Amino acid sequence: MTDSVELISEPVLFYVQEFYCFDNFSAFAVVWRGSLWMTAEHAYQASKFEHISPLWDIIRDEISAHQAKKTAETYKHQMRRDWLDVRLAIMEEVLRAKLAQHEYVRRKLLETGERRIIESSPDDSFWGWGPNKDGENHLGRIWMKLRGELREGRI
Repeated sequence: MTDSVELISEPVLFYVQEFYCFDNFSAFAVVWRGSLWMTAEHAYQASKFEHISPLWDIIRDEISAHQAKKTAETYKHQMRRDWLDVRLAIMEEVLRAKLAQHEYVRRKLLETGERRIIESSPDDSFWGWGPNKDGENHLGRIWMKLRGELREGRI
């Protein structure tokens, strides 16, 4: 009995193959704000430049999520001024679209039960748990919020 209780309390980590679908780099295309994005990462990175149409298009058309992120980094000096104020809301909007459009992602999210969902990046203390595993884990928090909405039938 104790083993099953411990198993239920183990967190869900993004970079475990079973739950990689929660990662923004995973291969789930997303229709968001009138465009088709190869990944959630493409959409998120482009949203930094929504006010600059050519950059939006360049990032949308990048060959990979990694390249989309790299291109956004190259142009960070042109990023929208309110980015730090809106980035959480935009990420939630992109992930909500991904969830609504992919039955597999919805099923995997429900399979997490009540477990904590953690973006297990050792490099990012804002979106993930960071090097000391005590980061803010905003990406995991958004997924847990969406899980609640999915259970309530709001997604």
